[in-house]
Amino acid sequence: MIPYGDFPFFMISLALLLPVIVLGLMGKRNEYYNWIVTVIMLVLIFKDPNKNLFGVSFLSFEMISFVLFLIYQLVLIKFYLKMVKVSNTLPRFVTFIILSILPLAIVKIIQSSLFGFTGHIGTFSIKSIIGFLGISYIMFKCIQIIMEIRDKRIKEINLLEVAKFLTFFPTISSGPIDRFKRFNKDITKGFTKEKYADMLQKAIHYIFIGFLYKYIIAYYINQKVILNINFDSADIWMKIIYMYGYSFYLFFDFAGYSLFAIAFSYIMGIETPPNFNQPFKAKNIKDFWNRWHMSLSFWFRDMVYMRFVFFVSKNKYIKNNFTTSNIGFMINFLIMGIWHGVEWFYMAYGLYHGILFVLYGYYEQYRKKHPYKLPAKIVDAMGIIITFHVVAFGFLIFSGKLF
Repeated sequence: MIPYGDFPFFMISLALLLPVIVLGLMGKRNEYYNWIVTVIMLVLIFKDPNKNLFGVSFLSFEMISFVLFLIYQLVLIKFYLKMVKVSNTLPRFVTFIILSILPLAIVKIIQSSLFGFTGHIGTFSIKSIIGFLGISYIMFKCIQIIMEIRDKRIKEINLLEVAKFLTFFPTISSGPIDRFKRFNKDITKGFTKEKYADMLQKAIHYIFIGFLYKYIIAYYINQKVILNINFDSADIWMKIIYMYGYSFYLFFDFAGYSLFAIAFSYIMGIETPPNFNQPFKAKNIKDFWNRWHMSLSFWFRDMVYMRFVFFVSKNKYIKNNFTTSNIGFMINFLIMGIWHGVEWFYMAYGLYHGILFVLYGYYEQYRKKHPYKLPAKIVDAMGIIITFHVVAFGFLIFSGKLF
């Protein structure tokens, strides 16, 4: 069962969450029941009648892979916490980061066409045996915890609390990516019935907007534009229409999903951070990434870009800070592209946005010496139009249809 992919998912999850809503409106929370709901929903999400083990309905390959991956990451986190107390060395930190990434790297390589590997054993996909829905988003959370342990922002770990964070079902498949300390704070601080009533009201609003985005607008664009255009044989104008249609489809489909995830998080008393903030109103490429898939963008900014810049600057490997920042942007977006998949068009998409950041950096330097004489509103409007077209072309690269 794909989260937010069909109406039975909504009906089952909302039915299970009715006691949570009743308790919430009384200003109470029962973590034991929340945990039971999570377990039930995880079984339904990973259940696949075509891939059961020993004929047991809930023992799918994905479920077994998920449980083993969870145990593996919890052991890594706990062991790294013990090791850091003895010696907090860079090689040790890098080793644990690599170990945390390793399962996802194997899955990405296996599903990639670049290596010419079929990825099948008999009738089973190897990806389905060692991978599962949402593996990358759980890994992001694990890496964030390991990094905060190294930074000594996390000094003690309760594995049950970490497990709740990693297995939180509303956001397990595609985010938004929450932070452990923020998530845990929501659980421990509790809420009043007035606060929960406000969260519930927002959740209902998000669900309705989510249905509008994902099941009406995105569905219509997909049916009327994307599926109706044969990109390879289309003329230039139809390809341009496809590019814009695909851009809007990506936004409304994923923004709709994110609103569902946030809504169900709110129902469970967790204020999961937003993922989108009117991205097509962005005035420049940096503004766009502060609005688009924000939890992922901010995660890469904090865990990749900022750490690279800090490491290089601290060790004085590069004297010019502007050059360091530009290299950081290229590395940041290349890794982000590879995360989507080990395919040339994903890598090209990442490098494309890295180049845009570098070029915009030079543009900012130029504008400091040569300010616009036009009114600010006109400058902003020009920036929005240019940014939208540049971003839409990037999505065309992302689609793999360009070449």
